[in-house]
Amino acid sequence: MSLDPYRSQISSSVWKGLAQSGVDLSQFPADKQSQMVDAIADQVLLAVNDMMDDLPGTAGTTGIKNAVTDLKDEETVLWKGRPFLSLVESYVITNERIKVSTGLLGKDYENYELIRVQDMDVSQNLTERVIKIGDIHITGADPSNPQIVLRNIADPQAVYEILRKAWLAARRKYGLLFREEM
Repeated sequence: MSLDPYRSQISSSVWKGLAQSGVDLSQFPADKQSQMVDAIADQVLLAVNDMMDDLPGTAGTTGIKNAVTDLKDEETVLWKGRPFLSLVESYVITNERIKVSTGLLGKDYENYELIRVQDMDVSQNLTERVIKIGDIHITGADPSNPQIVLRNIADPQAVYEILRKAWLAARRKYGLLFREEM
């Protein structure tokens, strides 16, 4: 899901509001006006995302826990989050698996075992870098879903590091070794 349509819609609403307010912006160059409207649109997107965390029944980003160092036999939640501006999707990373739930009224749950993960990558476009969100692409040997994407998550580099450490710990726990083919 791209944020560009939302950002464009908010920007156009800001331009419309400025035009209706009668504020004279002629003393500012056109590029500065556009820069100001883009900054306002980014801040509105961030504010809406923060407000969505406060809605009942939504899974907000609870932050990053340093529980990776204390991995025992019980499953420990390492990170919880949801895509930026999403009410219908949430993610949970534990020391054993990645849980993806989707749906507002009816829920679908997908569990992805960490020991099946083969590769992970982080991607961010320019807009996502500005508002500090991104995608984590995970490829693995899960027969039902060989590739999943944690979309539009806040601070993707930090979440990637949590996921990487949990992945390595899970592989050590079950005695799986990395072997590269040349």
